[in-house]
Amino acid sequence: MRRSLQVTPGSASRLLRCGQSGRCRDCGNPVEWYHRTDQQPVRLHPHELPSAQVPEACRWHVSSGVAHPAGDGSNWCRLPHAVLCPARTTPPPPPELAGLRRSLAVRSRRLIDAGIFTPAPPSPESPAPQPPACRPARPIVQLLYVRYLASRPVDEIQCVAQTRHRHRCTSPLLAPDAPGGTWTLMPATAENGQLALPSDVMAVYDLSRLSYAEQLRWRAQRCAQHAASSTAADLAVAEWEPFDPLRHHEHIHARLPAPVRRPGPADRARHGRRP
Repeated sequence: MRRSLQVTPGSASRLLRCGQSGRCRDCGNPVEWYHRTDQQPVRLHPHELPSAQVPEACRWHVSSGVAHPAGDGSNWCRLPHAVLCPARTTPPPPPELAGLRRSLAVRSRRLIDAGIFTPAPPSPESPAPQPPACRPARPIVQLLYVRYLASRPVDEIQCVAQTRHRHRCTSPLLAPDAPGGTWTLMPATAENGQLALPSDVMAVYDLSRLSYAEQLRWRAQRCAQHAASSTAADLAVAEWEPFDPLRHHEHIHARLPAPVRRPGPADRARHGRRP
């Protein structure tokens, strides 16, 4: 039987390094977040499987809260959720795991029919040539002199703190009454200049001009209210991913996002008129 870690109710943070549970944003099925040896997060299937039923290339094991992409010699193993995710069409799963993937697809369909889960709109695999997007879906953010790749647009990044009702806070990091960053063009250079990148510059949401405390708040992914409270627990993992210009080259945009025009009094009056 599997053993789960327990945290004292009086702990300041209930975020465990081992087995942080969540749901896949593509299919809605449960996943568990672990950290690899390079400190990068990985989503694993929440249940162990017999090693004989899993191809050797798909076997993972967890040791001391760290996920390793290999078997540990036991009769049980873990495997990444990406291999089983029914929302992914390529690459196809191994034949040994096709049955489990079908069961996850059925569960995902039940969640959608019940209104519990709404899948994200699929991105085209081979989009037609078009100008760069004016609003990056995964923007590049610079804070504390480090560049990160966000998981969603800047104005949609959500606080990870836990509320008094034990739900995740719905407040965004980019609050109207809090200072924000500025979009700027920065050199898109790879380490050691080994490979050429698709553009010379890239759009970066720069937070370097903010105070040190504000940059720490963004790094911890907390709203202003929960950043001032040290007793609030984290209910989710911060979604910052260290930016690598070679691995994340598809998220590089060579022009600045178009500014969002807020409706003025004349616009509100015009839209409020009846035909």
